[in-house]
Amino acid sequence: MLNAEVARRRDDAISRGVGMMTQIYADRALNAEVWDIEGNRYIDFAAGIAVVNTGHCHPRVMAAVTEQLGRFTHTCHQVMPYENYIRLAERLNDKVPGDFKKKTIFVTTGAEACENAVKIARIATGRNAVIAFGGGFHGRTFMGMSLTGKVEPYKKGFGAMMPDVFHVPFPMEPHGISTTDAMAGIEKLFKSDLDPARVAAIIFEPVQGEGGFYPAPAELIKAIRALCDKHGIVMIADEVQTGFARTGHLFAMEAYGVAADLTTMAKGLAGGLPLAAVTGKAELMDAANPGGLGGTYAGNPLGIAAANAVLDVIEDEDLCARANELGSRLKQRLESIRATAPEIIDIRGPGFMVAVEFANPGTNAPDAGFTARVRAEAQKRGLILLTCGVYGNVVRFLAPITIPDAHFAEGLDILEASVAAARNN
Repeated sequence: MLNAEVARRRDDAISRGVGMMTQIYADRALNAEVWDIEGNRYIDFAAGIAVVNTGHCHPRVMAAVTEQLGRFTHTCHQVMPYENYIRLAERLNDKVPGDFKKKTIFVTTGAEACENAVKIARIATGRNAVIAFGGGFHGRTFMGMSLTGKVEPYKKGFGAMMPDVFHVPFPMEPHGISTTDAMAGIEKLFKSDLDPARVAAIIFEPVQGEGGFYPAPAELIKAIRALCDKHGIVMIADEVQTGFARTGHLFAMEAYGVAADLTTMAKGLAGGLPLAAVTGKAELMDAANPGGLGGTYAGNPLGIAAANAVLDVIEDEDLCARANELGSRLKQRLESIRATAPEIIDIRGPGFMVAVEFANPGTNAPDAGFTARVRAEAQKRGLILLTCGVYGNVVRFLAPITIPDAHFAEGLDILEASVAAARNN
């Protein structure tokens, strides 16, 4: 088979609403390498958008799934529960930041996790309104779209969003938006449009994902915490993309010394299998009546088995330390490239959740075209990169944290060559 042949079949069979970042059809993968159906090899700096933090087909994750596969694949936990579901909940309750009793629910996707966090906040507070941030991404369900702070492609053409969702600016230093601006946005809402006594929750990403990998400043997180405490608002940390060692901590919120009331997670949780969770204060998590939370596939046994193995791998292989090491090396290389590429205006991100932002050297305007050329040049040379950002001018680096040093070095060489080629086009 050829990629082009399968692409034609795809166009005929699959909705065009499902976007495609590449026309590379995967055949097999191992750790940070992927081979397509034509036999071409690629180094994967995407990891399925921060999903396989422990690498493609980690042997311990595969063994756990295989063992579970031999026992049962589904009973629905609400019908016939299973012990490893409870064990994973216990582990997350222990590991999610916060010095208070916690409980957990499992669902299937990050969007579901955010949706359920809002449900929990609303029923626990008896309030409706939710505050989110511009540039944030929280999923493609109607509540997820409503929370998401980016119109195209996520909201365009889908009609009215959910009511009582309000957006304020998120700090983006390269674009002149500060923590002061963000908090002033909330205060303006409270003065002109929204009684704080109606606000159920404030939701944010500790590092914005789709929005451009902008880390939340510590002063923002602390200010949100103080505001939530003052007005009885539930603080929700969306750790769907930041979780599971990506930022150099198991959860990004560990770096802030401040705990959210509810934490959402998915992506890296189960090493490639669909699993998501909400973990939070027990009194909030218990606010819903039995049957109000859950789902037929919520906490699928294979995903649960994989997630328990992922937590073991992160701990035993010290992947948090590895993320910090790899991120430091990546930033050093990007700084070296920056010396000959004035298009680079910012290099940022904690741990191995690193991004580089490009702008026109003459005007300083965001340069999505140059960014796209870098991504395309890298792909031609065998490196998979992802772009993001409100202006489409950011490359985000999400290689598996288990990537071997030799493959990492090879990828960095390709990256440098691709930036040079993009500058010459």
